[in-house]
Amino acid sequence: MIRVLDIIEDTMVDGPGFRTSIYCAGCSHRCPGCHNPQSWAFDQGHEMTTDELMKIIMSDPFANVTFSGGDPMYQAAGFAELAQAIRQQSNKDIWCFTGFVYESLIHEDQRALLEQIDVLVDGPFIQELHDPDLLFRGSSNQRLIDVQASLYAGKTVLWNPDVTVNI
Repeated sequence: MIRVLDIIEDTMVDGPGFRTSIYCAGCSHRCPGCHNPQSWAFDQGHEMTTDELMKIIMSDPFANVTFSGGDPMYQAAGFAELAQAIRQQSNKDIWCFTGFVYESLIHEDQRALLEQIDVLVDGPFIQELHDPDLLFRGSSNQRLIDVQASLYAGKTVLWNPDVTVNI
């Protein structure tokens, strides 16, 4: 189960191309200037099963998937289950936004989710570093990480927008 605030279909702001973005409830980072402060409360939204979410995700054969929030890492087990279902039933790529930094997640409970996603946009939003010209992120401290390459290399590898690889 995932506590979901909203699902936006055919968005183009949460990663490349058309995407189905799942916005979850709950975030304790509470970054000043956050574009989605209504997502901070962990008790908002409603619970949805993997099957319910998969029906929506699979209804658009062309849209890839983004997990956002809130912070999906607070619901890592539910999102890992969903990501596994996406992997089993499609070739969709999966992006995930988090206020945590990648290096703090690879040894924690969130690793199972990391193993299923393609790109992690990591780090808290820092208002003083806000740059509206950045690609798919709000502040310059945030990174676009190629998670699969990073796990393979044993070090952080940044995503290259000129290379498209599906697992």
